Amino acid sequence: MLSPDPIDVHVGHIIRAKRLAIGLTLEELGRCLGVSYQQVQKYEKGTNRVSVSTLYRMAWVLGIAPDAFFRDLSTYVHLPNGR
Repeated sequence: MLSPDPIDVHVGHIIRAKRLAIGLTLEELGRCLGVSYQQVQKYEKGTNRVSVSTLYRMAWVLGIAPDAFFRDLSTYVHLPNGR
């Protein structure tokens, strides 16, 4: 089994922190997104990748700008130079 991608883990940490900050349960966030609480839990752990459309909806539910998931990303994830 492959390890979760560091970017997915970072996004998952943001999801969990924002969800807890506004007092939503896994079940409540899942209901808002049309997914199970288990799926939200996998997003938070970084084991399942969040689609762009779900991430956009999630930002709205959590009351944050979509780019909030990627702020400070370079602090935690180091990409190789070049393209």
